[in-house]
Amino acid sequence: IFPPPQHNADPQKTAFLLRKQWTLYSVTPLYGFSNARLKHYARLLSAFIAAEKQKGLAVEVGVELDIKVAVSTIPDLKGSDRDQDAILVQLSLRSPASPKNSEEKLVWSGCFCCVSGDHLSENLPEDFTCLPLFLANGAERYTSIVGSWFQKTFDCCFRRLAISPLNLSWMAAMWTGCQVDKTTSAMELVFSAPCLPYPLDISYAIHPEDAKALWDTVQKTPGEITQEEVDVFMDCLYSHFHRHFKIHLSATKLVKVSTAIASAHCEGIIKFLQSKYLSGVLMLLTELAISQIQ
Repeated sequence: IFPPPQHNADPQKTAFLLRKQWTLYSVTPLYGFSNARLKHYARLLSAFIAAEKQKGLAVEVGVELDIKVAVSTIPDLKGSDRDQDAILVQLSLRSPASPKNSEEKLVWSGCFCCVSGDHLSENLPEDFTCLPLFLANGAERYTSIVGSWFQKTFDCCFRRLAISPLNLSWMAAMWTGCQVDKTTSAMELVFSAPCLPYPLDISYAIHPEDAKALWDTVQKTPGEITQEEVDVFMDCLYSHFHRHFKIHLSATKLVKVSTAIASAHCEGIIKFLQSKYLSGVLMLLTELAISQIQ
């Protein structure tokens, strides 16, 4: 289902991505960014956060905490040698009163990456670095501070990356077709009913083996997916639901897909659950981020 990435990511180096909730952004190319200056960037970002803290914006009032900034590369997180190395930004808290080597508490992580998105960087001038997908985990206020520093420093632009119902249905089909060693979790689709005076969500859970069996009858060429196959797959699920509950899901909006591979929400929130398919999911998200930039 996913073309195997040419890079075999070391699961231990990418494990920090798993089972956490990440908010997705698309980022235009960074101007003047250099992997050789990451320590320098960490110092500048640290000073910027301290200045924001002086304005009373960054941290809880009345709590004296040092924010330590670390910026590093994750060379494992790419689809081919032509992709840029992923960049990881981490913010940790430490009380100034505590000993220097005491445990720091990681409070926020952000990861810039490009998995098989090298076609975007082909026509870019030399001074630009293409890392179109940004994932953030942690308090919104830190995302906003870090984002504004990157925007000012590298003349780039961050935008929330939403996932359309069409893309969610593709994810449902693709992830259903993936082999998972030990599947216990059901595939769950969540739909939102529009035009009601109150919010109403409909949750539809399908046994993973049933979903896989249905997909196998729909898919004509293993390893390839067409829009027609995705439509047939979803229509079969809709008609089954209608037969039992007399509700037309085609009149609602698909807002969330959960499978053993990953879960994705239309507001651009993702959770990766399998390291084996991490690169494949990131490849799909890189593609969505690039299409939003172009």
